Order: sequence, then C-alpha cells, then structure tokens
Amino acid sequence: MNIVVVGGGFAGVNLAEELAGNKDFNIILVDKNNYNFFPPLIYQVATAYLEPSSISYPFRKLFRGKKNIQFRLGELLSVNHEAKKIVLNNGELGYDMLVFATGAKTNYFGMENVMENAIPMKTLNDAIEMRNELLQHMEKAAICKNSRERRKYLNIVVAGGGPTGVEVSGMFAEMRNGVLRKEYPELVTSVSNIYLVNGGSELLSPMSKESQEDTYNALTKMGVVVKLNTRVTDYNDDVVYLSNGETISSKNLIWAAGVSARVFKGIPKESYGHGKRMIVNEFNKLENTNDIYAIGDTSIQTADKNFPEGHPQVAQVAIQQGEQLAKNMKRMIKGEDLKPFSYNDKGSMAIIGKNKAVVDMPKPKMHFKGLIAWLMWLFIHLMSLISYRNRFATFWNWMIAYFSKDQSLRMIIRPERQGEGVKEAKEVVKQL
Repeated sequence: MNIVVVGGGFAGVNLAEELAGNKDFNIILVDKNNYNFFPPLIYQVATAYLEPSSISYPFRKLFRGKKNIQFRLGELLSVNHEAKKIVLNNGELGYDMLVFATGAKTNYFGMENVMENAIPMKTLNDAIEMRNELLQHMEKAAICKNSRERRKYLNIVVAGGGPTGVEVSGMFAEMRNGVLRKEYPELVTSVSNIYLVNGGSELLSPMSKESQEDTYNALTKMGVVVKLNTRVTDYNDDVVYLSNGETISSKNLIWAAGVSARVFKGIPKESYGHGKRMIVNEFNKLENTNDIYAIGDTSIQTADKNFPEGHPQVAQVAIQQGEQLAKNMKRMIKGEDLKPFSYNDKGSMAIIGKNKAVVDMPKPKMHFKGLIAWLMWLFIHLMSLISYRNRFATFWNWMIAYFSKDQSLRMIIRPERQGEGVKEAKEVVKQL
C-alpha cells in the first residue's frame, strides 16, 4: 500500500516511524523543509539560547536505513481525490492513502498591519528572523541618542498568553535583568518594558487555576507588565494599539496569539471546521472523502467524549494520533476492526524562567511549581527531542547558560539579499 504523508511534524514523523520496516507499506513523507524541528523550543532559538541545529534534524538522516520510507522535498498545491494523486510545486505523486499532517500556521485574525509588521513565532525561519531582528534593534538602541526613539527599540510586546507567550516573556525578562546589562552598558540607565498582552482573563487558559496564578505572580515579579482581557487591534508606525484604548511605542511586536490550519485546493469546503481544521471521524478519516486522513493540529475530531469540542492543538495529541492511525492501518491490512482514537492527556506544563515553571498532572490530579516543575519541564522537553545529538547539544547549552548565567550564541547571521550589497556600495560611493 502506497501512503503519502504530507507534513513532517510530530504527527507525520510518528506515523512513519510506527510503520517503518513493515513490508505492507511504502511511505513517502512530503515536507517543504528538509528537516524536522521541535516547536516547543522555537523561542529559545529566537532568543539565542539554542542554535537551530539543536532542535532540528534532517529527514533523510532520520529515515536512513528504513527502506520503506522515502522523503520528498516539496510543497502541496492541490489534491485530486478522484484520481488519487496530489500536485506538488515540483511534480505529482499518486497514493492509495493520503494523510494530512500539515500542522497549523500563524493566525493574524485578518489584521494586515500586524501580519506585515509583527514577528511571528511558528517556524524555525521565524525564530532565526526574530533573533536577527531583536539583536539588530539592540545595536541600534545602543547608538541612539533620542531617549524616546531608543525606548521603541527596547520595548517588547508579546501578544498571546499561552505557553509560547509566557515562556518568551519570561526569557526576555531574564535577559533584560542579566545578560543585556552586562553586554550593553550604554543601555543600563535606559527605560524598557516587556508587555504580555492576552485577550483572556487568565494566562495559560487550558491549565489549572493554580498554574495560572503562579505564572501571573512570577512574571510580574520579574518585571513583565501583564495586560489581561486586552487584545492587540493594530500595529502601525511602531505603535501597538490595544483594545482598551492604550497604545505602546515599540518596534518589537512578537505574535503568539493564535494559529489556524491550512486550506488546500481539492479538499471540499464542507470538510473544514473551526479554525480551518479538517473534520475527521473517530478513526481520523476526513469527512466527505475516500482514503484521506488528517492528524495533529490540522484535524478536528469531536467523537472523543472527553473532548467534544475537539482536541487541543498540542504535541501529545499529534504524536498519539500518528501512532494510532499507523496501528489502524496495520489492522486494515489484516482485515481487523479499527480502534477509535482516544486522547490520553499526560498533563501540561510551561516554563517561566530559571528555576520557575508550572506543571499540571491529570492522573492523579497534581500541581507542581518552582524548581521541581522546572526540572520536570527540562527532562520532558529534552527527552522529546528527536535524536541523541539534539538532546546532547541542547543539554550542553542549557548547562552552560545555567551555571554561567550567560550564552554565547548572540550572532547576527543572515544571507545578504540579492543586490543589497551592490545597492549599499553605491550609496557609499555617493557619500564619498
């Protein structure tokens, strides 16, 4: 059976790995990147605490030696479910079964200015761009003589009070109070603020009330200005506009406020539900289609009695759906009955800063905070990385940062845009 899996995140990789070595299946995994990456640690790349290679791994190396798994670099353009083939930007692929594991993308809620000017936090490219932009802003602030203009470079606004927003806010607070004071003596007396803006009445809304309160108290003690029941409504000319009528002057709006799934040509409109997620049944089969499945963030399943509104878009759901679908595929081949998906909630966690984190465990129901929660967060995230090389590199960087209270990865590295060097040279000649 030929299976095409579109998307190499948690869901797609775990499905492929579960079927590795099984001669009944030939799997082609399609992704627009040639690497898998670990989204929960994106913010640490963005804040220069980890290198991109610490949280990413090439697909071809990952699948090396697994003869029934192939990788295809490409981007999906459309689906022809009648002919059972997909069209990529570089060719076509036929399939017996098609699996969407395409994850989610940043949702700007229709605000064009925010989309054009804010810094997203979804992909590895986003993280590298954010690191470069923030470091360049720091350098510009260091030589800026106008105090009001300098404050724009130093103020940071984070939109979204979920785990990503909380974690990146805490990281910035620690950097401001430590590393940046050492490396930018010109800015020690400058005023700067970190704002965390959330549309809900609490941070980390899916977690327990204890975790929400602990997180709010920890962030405010670290100097983060938390604005609840407030949304970003616009961002233009270095001004962030809020729903409560306030404005914040800043060149740094970091967008972690929401995601939506992708829509693909050839998939019926009625197959999409809330957040543009593909509607699937209890076996993750896409409604109104044949032999097409969707797993992870791109799907919404309401058959699970414990999650009638659909599962949360988190890593564990994607991992478990990928593994369960693979097991059901094996059952199909054997003619056995399929088993419906049921999510096993293993808990949720968020890191706030050094020795500060919150963890909720559902069975038995327990709440942890502080050092023990921080150690639990480190262990779980370290073991969730895809390779031993990633784990060692990440652990090494974390240990250096912990004991030295510093990190040495703050380099601005970006390829020169085509023609940009020539343009700059011409400008220099004119000035001479």
